[in-house]
Amino acid sequence: MTAENSLGRLDDDDYPAYTMGRAAEMLGTTPNFLRAIGEARLITPLRSEGGHRRYSRYQLRIAARARELVDGGMAVDAACRIVILEDQLEEAQRINAEYRRAAGGQNDA
Repeated sequence: MTAENSLGRLDDDDYPAYTMGRAAEMLGTTPNFLRAIGEARLITPLRSEGGHRRYSRYQLRIAARARELVDGGMAVDAACRIVILEDQLEEAQRINAEYRRAAGGQNDA
């Protein structure tokens, strides 16, 4: 792997760069919280060759949103379900916007 390829990963939101301990530290939570949201299938960390969990920046953002809800008094499973639904809604809105742009471009022809 070249240095250029390695540096390209710095901007990759999906690259699993963070260990469980580092991820928990960054989120101000515990490894148990990360395990719990993994069990609730909110995020699925990748595994290193040694079997250790690795998290991406995207997964950390999702986990941070779940933590906000849990800190507000919500159960972990409920918080995870809400975050999943929020993510699905955002994706649906993005797809709808793309369809509208494409349909608008066809009317110009």
